[in-house]
Amino acid sequence: MHAGELLGCFGLTEPDAGSDPGAMRTNARRDGSDWILNGNKMWITNGSIADVAVVWARTEDGKVNGFLVEKGFDGFAAPEMKHKLSLRASITSELVLRDVRVPEENRFPDVTSLRGPLSCLNEARYGITWGAEGAARACLESALEYAKERIVFGEPIAARQLTQQKLAEIALEVNRGTLVALHLGRMKDAGTLQPHHVSLGKMGNVRGAIEAARTARTILGGNGITLEYPIIRHMNNLESVLTYEGTHEVHTLVVGNTLTGFDAFR
Repeated sequence: MHAGELLGCFGLTEPDAGSDPGAMRTNARRDGSDWILNGNKMWITNGSIADVAVVWARTEDGKVNGFLVEKGFDGFAAPEMKHKLSLRASITSELVLRDVRVPEENRFPDVTSLRGPLSCLNEARYGITWGAEGAARACLESALEYAKERIVFGEPIAARQLTQQKLAEIALEVNRGTLVALHLGRMKDAGTLQPHHVSLGKMGNVRGAIEAARTARTILGGNGITLEYPIIRHMNNLESVLTYEGTHEVHTLVVGNTLTGFDAFR
C-alpha cells in the first residue's frame, strides 16, 4: 500500500454503529492461532476494489482490535452500494464477514481500544477542513466567471449590487475557512493540535462551504443545477461531507464537552 501497488479500505462504520462506534457488533473470536470474524460494515469507500480491508472488531474480552482482511479470504464479500446522488465518483461498499478466518499476523498487536481507529479519523477530519474549502473555492470561481458573462437588462449581473454582495460573502467564507485550515496545519506541525480544534474546523468549514455553494448556485440561476457547471456537484457532495468523518452534531458535542466539561454523548 505504501508503494501504491495495493489499495486499502477502512472498515469501522456499521449499519447500527455510525456516530457510536463503541456499539459495533462486528466480533472476532480466537480459534487456535487464527481469528474468526463475523459482522457487517457500511459506507466503506473503495471496499469493492480494495486489496485489503482494515476491519475493526470487538474481541471476546471486550477490547477493540484491528484486522487486515485480504481480498479472497473465504466468507468475505464487499458488494457495492448503488443509487447514490452524492459522491458519485466514489465507490462505496458494504463489507460482509461470515466466519472469515484471519491469521494472527494480520492483527494489529498494539491496538486494543477505539483510540486506534479514532486517531485515524482525526487525521481525516483535519483533511476535510482543506477539502471543503477546495469545493467552496471552485464554486466561487465558477460563479464569478459566470456573473461577468451573464447579461441581464443590458449589463453583466456582476455589475449588480445583490450579485456583488453574494460574491463578497462567498469570498469571505472561502478566505475565513482557508485561514482556519492553515492555522490548524501550523498547530499540527507544532504538536499542539487537539481533537476539539479539528472538530471546530470541520464544523465551521463544511457548514460554510455548503452555504457558499448554495449562494453560488443562485448566481447561476437555472444553469446552476446542470452538470455543465460544477456547483451542483459540489453542493451534493458537501451534504455527504457534513455527515461523514463525524456528523455535524457529533462535532458539536465534542466542542461542547471541551467548553463545559460535561459529556453530553450519553
